[in-house]
Parts: sequence; C-alpha cells; structure tokens
Amino acid sequence: MKAMVLAAGLGKRLMPLTEHTPKPLVKVDGKPLIDYALDLVRGAGIGEVVVNCHHLADQVEAHVKNIEDLNVILSDERGELLETGGGVQKALPKLGTSPFALLNSDVIVRDGASSSLKNLLKAWNPERMDVLLLMQRTQEAVGYQGKGDYNMDERGRLIRRDEREMAPFLFAGVQIVNPDLFEGIDKGAFSMNRIFDRAEARGRLFGLPHNGQWLHVGDPDALQQAEKIIQGS
Repeated sequence: MKAMVLAAGLGKRLMPLTEHTPKPLVKVDGKPLIDYALDLVRGAGIGEVVVNCHHLADQVEAHVKNIEDLNVILSDERGELLETGGGVQKALPKLGTSPFALLNSDVIVRDGASSSLKNLLKAWNPERMDVLLLMQRTQEAVGYQGKGDYNMDERGRLIRRDEREMAPFLFAGVQIVNPDLFEGIDKGAFSMNRIFDRAEARGRLFGLPHNGQWLHVGDPDALQQAEKIIQGS
C-alpha cells in the first residue's frame, strides 16, 4: 500500500507563523509537523508516500527531498488550491488503483502500544469498506473545541452527527481510502467530506478508535499546548 500526506494547506489560523513557513514545516518541540505524519507512515511499514504542496511549496519540496528512508513523490499544486479532496484526486495517478493511506499534516497522532496506521491496515476490509477513518474520542482530544464528527455503531460503521448534537468521535486525520470513490467527480477544489459522504451513503464508511494521544495544532495556542505535552511526556 502507498500513502499520501496532505501538505498543501494555507495554515491561516497559524498566522503569523505561516506567513513565511508552510504549516507542514511549523515545528512542534523542534520537529516539523509533517515529520510526525511521516513517522506514522514508517511505523506502518509503508515505503512510498506522495506529498502535495501549494503554499510556499519550494520549502516543502526541499524538505522532502532530504528524506532518504522513504520514496517521496511530490504532487505539485502550486498553480491551484484544490482543498483536500481535489488534492487527492490530482495525485491519484501517482497513487495507483489500489486503496491507499491518507494522512493530514496538521495534527499530531501519538501512538500507544501499537501503530495506529498499522492497526488501520489490519482492520481494513475491502469487502465491507470504502473508507476507514482513525477516530479520536472527542472528549479526550487535546486542543480541540468542536462538537466532533461522527457517531459509531457496534460494527464500526460511521454516521455523521446532526448539526445540533455533540458526537463522541472526531476524525483523527489518518485514513484508508478506496480510489474508486473519486469516479465521476469533476476535477477541481472539493473537500474529502464529499468522499466520506459518498461512502456513508453506501454504508461503507467505517471507523477505528485511536488508543493513543491526539493533539490538534490549529492555532498558536494549541501549538503551545501540544509542545508542552510532548516535552512533559
């Protein structure tokens, strides 16, 4: 299986840090955010990873070129801002026709006794699933102020929360995706939520609870909080 790390966002909520540094290269405890995601790829035994870039793309490109233990392929989005779904769609020729792992680079997923991405790979069942999301318990999320994303039934099937309710789980930024879900979607900017909704409508959107720690790094305050937690652990 191949992997892709999403690294093309503008990082507006982390301004002014992201004025001259792309969000994936903002450091938490001396380590760029993207490297935390790449560690998950390594921990799962995946050797080939696509990284997309847009904002301050030259810096992202220079950073990944220095990685020697992974085969990193760049998906260049300098000329267009495609959001998460559009970025993945553009990279599909580099990812192939098989299911692939997809990771965000704006959160820090800290594993417990086992690799979260490896656990997803073990739980992946293409007979039942089109998307398998790593889910974080909303009340245990660090630096997160939202209402969560999904309810999960006893089989792991996900149902998006009603706007008025608090959901017990939020998407943790790590997933496995069947590329067939992108068929028939026009090229351009769109969110991966469109893909999730497609899978949910087919009864093929599943989740796996994360048993480690999850740190949201959405703004400067959350970044400082994440840094204190990592330094204190």
